[in-house]
Amino acid sequence: MSVKIAPSILSADFAELGAGVEAIATADYVHFDVMDGCFVPNISIGIPVLQSIRKRTALPIDVHLMIVQPERYVDQFCDAGADLVTCHVEADTPENTLEAIRRIRACGKKPAVCVKPKTPAEAVLPYLELVDLILVMTVEPGFGGQSFMADMMPKVSQICRYIDARNPACELEVDGGVNAQTARLCTAAGANVLVAGSAFFK
Repeated sequence: MSVKIAPSILSADFAELGAGVEAIATADYVHFDVMDGCFVPNISIGIPVLQSIRKRTALPIDVHLMIVQPERYVDQFCDAGADLVTCHVEADTPENTLEAIRRIRACGKKPAVCVKPKTPAEAVLPYLELVDLILVMTVEPGFGGQSFMADMMPKVSQICRYIDARNPACELEVDGGVNAQTARLCTAAGANVLVAGSAFFK
């Protein structure tokens, strides 16, 4: 797979968000971080902002839900303009995560799952054949500008092997501290979608 770039608008100037989105028109995805202050210790943006962004870009919007019980909201994010919706495996029960994936797919959108740094690679296995993308966090989710965790690369490589064996069309994304230097480590480990916020907007 070729490497894709997904700038995170969490690092953009929110007073000029439309211009920020238009400035990344040559990227592959717009990465849209949603935080609820419960699953992660920060609050960011939600459905009204997504609806506004949808009007300003033709790029696929990759919505990363860092919220508890994401299954409650996946339909609304799909309706608001998400093309791909990522749920954390840690954010709900396996049954509800499977239901969220089913509902995202039923909306005609692409489901994805995400794992935090302390979550083992094996946690993605129940969802592997059901998703279009797996996201590995290379920082603790919740804040931009953190340092890249290079010790996550073995996990990326392990999940890459799972994907190659069981769902080769699935993309493998990394998010956190990605820049021109750390991007090389990510792609060497098997990632093909790179999220970067500060590296683009700062």
